[in-house]
Amino acid sequence: MSDPLALLLAFVYVSVVLALGEGLRRGLNLSVEFTRKFVHIGVGMVSFLLVLLFQSWQFAIIPPLVFIVVNFISYRRQIFSGMETGEKGQLGTVFFPISFAILIPLLWSYPALLVASLMPMTWGDAFAAIIGRRWGAHKFSVVGQTRSIEGSLVMFVLSFVATFIALVVFAQPPVVSLALSLVVALVATIVEAFSPFGIDNLTVPLTSALVLFLLK
Repeated sequence: MSDPLALLLAFVYVSVVLALGEGLRRGLNLSVEFTRKFVHIGVGMVSFLLVLLFQSWQFAIIPPLVFIVVNFISYRRQIFSGMETGEKGQLGTVFFPISFAILIPLLWSYPALLVASLMPMTWGDAFAAIIGRRWGAHKFSVVGQTRSIEGSLVMFVLSFVATFIALVVFAQPPVVSLALSLVVALVATIVEAFSPFGIDNLTVPLTSALVLFLLK
């Protein structure tokens, strides 16, 4: 597939995810937190498309760069309310595509590592936030941020599962993938707990990528 066509498909996919998120919020009266995480997961999964469809990283990096700008404008003006918390200083929706844009040129030659490094934030963090807010009975504080044991456990489990699946999909040996996923999930869970103000959208993917690269 040509890169221009892949670029078009990537933008169509993300546009559909954003539209669905907004539609769920308005049509079903779902909470912003739920639709925000829905969009978060949907956008994170575009990593598979970028790696599988694009021929060059120079084209693959365009969608994340565009969404850095779009998400920042949305944050300032609350355009896509289905993915914004409305809280001042919470730039997670901007930080996530920044981490994506950083990793694309660095790990383009290692597609399994590129996609896997984004999975803890895509799935682990999303469900940790949902479960932690709703059922997080055992709270603890780290660097001024309140977390829950339940949320952190979900972060670990989903990070492990999603990372393992990503590695196996890209033909990594199952036993090696299992070990890598366990280490990445543990590190990602710890880093997320120590990352305030939405910077986990930067620290978790970048740290996960570093761990995967060093242990590959």
